[in-house]
Amino acid sequence: MDTFIFVLEIIGTVAFASSGAMTAIEKKMDIFGVNVLGATTAVGGGMMRDIILGVTPPAAFSQPVYILFSILTSTLLFAIVYTNPEILQSRIKSRYYDKIMLWCDTAGLGIFTVVGIQTASRIVSQDNAFFFIFIGVLTGVGGGVLRDIMAGETPYILVREIYASAAIAGGITCVVCGSSMGEAAGTVLGLTVTVVIRSLAAYFHWNLLRIR
Repeated sequence: MDTFIFVLEIIGTVAFASSGAMTAIEKKMDIFGVNVLGATTAVGGGMMRDIILGVTPPAAFSQPVYILFSILTSTLLFAIVYTNPEILQSRIKSRYYDKIMLWCDTAGLGIFTVVGIQTASRIVSQDNAFFFIFIGVLTGVGGGVLRDIMAGETPYILVREIYASAAIAGGITCVVCGSSMGEAAGTVLGLTVTVVIRSLAAYFHWNLLRIR
């Protein structure tokens, strides 16, 4: 299970780093800014989680493999767009770029939500479902919130289609199924629920109630 979680973390790191780097590229940041935003998006939620759980230093610093992967991913994306600037043209961007960013963000959300829950359940001996779900959602959305604030945008979770709610649903699924069907099943099902709800919300433009 440890290997499975590590693989998920690496995939989530690459996905969220891609999301952060692509946001920075859209904002015309230089290569340093692209790497900073990519790394912040990738490890920001995990750092918040570790601080609340009392893990010092946070895993992002004690295990630099996560920051390394985020920097490599961000640099690669910067190089691709730098050498192919036509990618940012409106027609190509709307057809490919935005969809890739959506899928990266969705994958990162689902992965880090369940990883956050599993991390909390291993560190905290007390069985506290609410706390585990809270930590999972924080891990899933934290990096994206930091990304949006640093990019000068209203955080995605507050204005766009159902986002944090998908993580909450996935977190509940992970905890409930994990206690009855086992840790692995809970992780897979929680991840699946988060990704499916978020994907459907983006496709059909589902939103929570708001004042128009």
